[in-house]
Amino acid sequence: MIIHCIAVDDEPLALLKMEDYIKKVPFLNLLGTFDDPLKALEFLKRNSIDLIFLDVKMDNLTGIQFLEILTKKPKVILTTAYDSYALKAYELDVSDYLLKPISFERFIKSVEKVYDELKFVKEPIQAPISNIASKSNQAGEFFFIKTEYRMQKVFFNDIMFIEGMKDYLRLHTKTERIMTLMSFNRIEQVLPHDNFVRIHKSYIIALDKIESIEKSKIKLHGHDIPIGEMYKKQFFDILGGRKLI
Repeated sequence: MIIHCIAVDDEPLALLKMEDYIKKVPFLNLLGTFDDPLKALEFLKRNSIDLIFLDVKMDNLTGIQFLEILTKKPKVILTTAYDSYALKAYELDVSDYLLKPISFERFIKSVEKVYDELKFVKEPIQAPISNIASKSNQAGEFFFIKTEYRMQKVFFNDIMFIEGMKDYLRLHTKTERIMTLMSFNRIEQVLPHDNFVRIHKSYIIALDKIESIEKSKIKLHGHDIPIGEMYKKQFFDILGGRKLI
């Protein structure tokens, strides 16, 4: 699911920082930034969006006044250097309230919350994840993943394994390694369940790419990948259930 958003803030540096944060998140699509809330209102008359990152204290129009003018409200995350607006934000039913300076960790928690709020609205009109998974192991199936400042096509069949690295995932393919800001839970919803298995808190592997299996590790594409204790029984049960061992 992609969340289409805009950012509104009359402080240029704050707006640049927000833009940078947004572009790092795979499921956010930034449609515009505005240092004038009146121009943002004009944009919203012609365009439909899912989320606004909105500064509270602005000269032409405060964020609170901005929200009161809107007739059709998307999700809103307020950003401000003043905590005195928290109660009003609650009354306006915004999704979150971020105090400046905003850390990237706090930003991620906020947008993940909005993602969870929107997925129940958006997913029924999209292809179910189960349909994607059931077809994705056929030849030529792929998905797009956000890396740096682009959306990159990745064929499921090219993926050897996926490695967790704090807030990021690294996809190891036959020819390259791709970094993306995404959780294991999110990518597990997209991967074909019949071929991709999580064997460790930091690894998901493609079953058809395994070269050899030992008691506590597998060899895959020249890498020794550990099998975590809490995943070991499930992993060997899957292999046995599919008559692979």
